[in-house]
Amino acid sequence: MPTQNKFAVLVINSGSSSVKFTLFGIKDEKVLAKGIVERICLEGTQIAYTSCHGKKLTRAVTVNNARDAVSMIVECLVHEEYGVIESSSAVAAIGHRVVHGGEKIHTSVIIDQNVKNIIEECSILAPLHNPPNLEGIEACERIFSDVPQVAVFDTAFHTTLPEHAYLYGLPYRLYTEDKVRRYGFHGTSHRYVSCEAAKFVGRPLKDLKLITCHMGNGTSITAVDGGMSVDTSMGFTPLEGTVMGTRCGTIDAAIVTYLMEYKKINPEQVNALLNKQSGFLGMAEVGSSDVRDVLSAMEKGNPKAAAAIKVFVYQIRKYLGAYTAAMNGLDAVVFTGGIGEKSSLIRKMVCNDNKGLDILGIHLDPGKNDSVGKAACEIQASDSRVSILVIPTDEEKEIARQTAALLGLSNK
Repeated sequence: MPTQNKFAVLVINSGSSSVKFTLFGIKDEKVLAKGIVERICLEGTQIAYTSCHGKKLTRAVTVNNARDAVSMIVECLVHEEYGVIESSSAVAAIGHRVVHGGEKIHTSVIIDQNVKNIIEECSILAPLHNPPNLEGIEACERIFSDVPQVAVFDTAFHTTLPEHAYLYGLPYRLYTEDKVRRYGFHGTSHRYVSCEAAKFVGRPLKDLKLITCHMGNGTSITAVDGGMSVDTSMGFTPLEGTVMGTRCGTIDAAIVTYLMEYKKINPEQVNALLNKQSGFLGMAEVGSSDVRDVLSAMEKGNPKAAAAIKVFVYQIRKYLGAYTAAMNGLDAVVFTGGIGEKSSLIRKMVCNDNKGLDILGIHLDPGKNDSVGKAACEIQASDSRVSILVIPTDEEKEIARQTAALLGLSNK
């Protein structure tokens, strides 16, 4: 029999072909249930569901849109056998992950028509993400008509960037008329690990200078000074920054015009080349964008794989130096994301085993680095001036926290 929890927050991440969900208890932030409806409108549509009681379910379903997916999620949450709440009325609020809020939204917001209009306006900046995010919101509005909903934006954490960090060297009218500027992404993750880092070292976040490294198939590095993002590697789109799984990262913009003029590649083909055919996939040529496959190939002597990894590591090291200079100091480096949390070799190469980053005061303890588990930990050597932390990110928990705080549910 499901147990009733009057103060639960449902977190929804609605994508183009999937809807991920996590149900949290507000008071203790316990995960009550989580899962995903995937391959929506594709062959093999299924739901995968896990409850806090250990009940698991994976089965094929018929789902044609986000509304169907949300309905399916509710059926699981209230199911007599594997559900965790007696009815949908146990859901006190719904928090949505939304990628882009542009310049108009600077924080998490309660969703109303104006907010939805802004999300739609920003679809031109995030065409693959904002439309399905909005579809998930409207699906929840129909099914949970009386439940307040909150939008938590990936870009919001970076709205504190100063003008000198977000402007490009382009005609100013492109900013004023078309809002071409650095926005930054992964903001929910960067905010979460920044707060967790402050807790871990036992110091107020406002007193810390951090560099947070969210490293996964998409990678972004952020300078966090006093709890505020002051610079970040991703820019107008998530293409800028380091080499990633399939993205090229920062390149000379003239390469684009060269490809179009001399290789006769049209804009759509260039976009696909830069976003889907580059990065580890294109550089290493091992048939995979997964860093684990590239590292395996490197260890077997593949020179292209080795070059791709070295480029990635070198770029991260450059960001560490640049952001330390930008903040005029550094208290801690935080590794997070799939690569940051799980690859001891990448962390070792970035910190270079006590060599090469002495000027920044970054000294890694190899033993601590090799024994990282699932919990937050520190891996710096005893003589390191800078803390080196590995902190698992939890964007869903951060969305739930912000949703509960905004609606005043945290203290109930």
